[in-house]
Amino acid sequence: MSNAVYAALTRQQGLMKEMQVVANNLANASTTGYKSDRAIFAEFLAATGEQGGLSMGGLAGHAFELQQGTLSFTGGKFDVAVQGDGYFAVETPQGPRLTRAGHFQLSADGTLIDAFGHAVQGQGGGSITIPPEVTDIMIGADGSLSSGGEEYGRLNIVVPQGELVRDSNSYFNATEGFAESEDSTVIQGALEQSNVSPVLEVARMIEVQRAYEAGQTVLEREDDRIGKLISSMRE
Repeated sequence: MSNAVYAALTRQQGLMKEMQVVANNLANASTTGYKSDRAIFAEFLAATGEQGGLSMGGLAGHAFELQQGTLSFTGGKFDVAVQGDGYFAVETPQGPRLTRAGHFQLSADGTLIDAFGHAVQGQGGGSITIPPEVTDIMIGADGSLSSGGEEYGRLNIVVPQGELVRDSNSYFNATEGFAESEDSTVIQGALEQSNVSPVLEVARMIEVQRAYEAGQTVLEREDDRIGKLISSMRE
């Protein structure tokens, strides 16, 4: 196989992965708290002899657009959004995870949980429990949950200490830990929408598709060239 074919194939593989990222963004355009994803590629050089080398590319990682999405005011008692760079901390079977999706509710025993049934962390760790007789809950800008002047807990609004790794479409894993946010506020009765721009993602999808088709043409031409070369050698 010629070097041109190797280079073209790695390009096609990268474009396929980029298309998967774009498609996942579009699929989550209406997912609460979702952050747009971008593929990052790196170049690899392989020696081909004394005369030079071969340049190929591959997926090196992902970058996330972390800017805040628009707020949708639902009026829900336990719907909350973070204003600022903070995240809600949620306890999952895999450990604490961070999320911007604040569609919370109470479990049968009064524990504050998220849409996936995982307990929402209170400040300092642990869960938040609301007594069954309490029906009128106010959530303050500092994340405190109170009723009639009595506080029942405070949401743990945190910021990651290092890079974030996407754990699912709603969760991030802060592999280097997290600390309490000092400049974030909480808005009751609102949810943060996905920050995906469908128009930009569709434009990117068209761009990737055209690049893939161009690469396919290169492969077909190279295959035709090699076929003609082999035929001429046989003759």
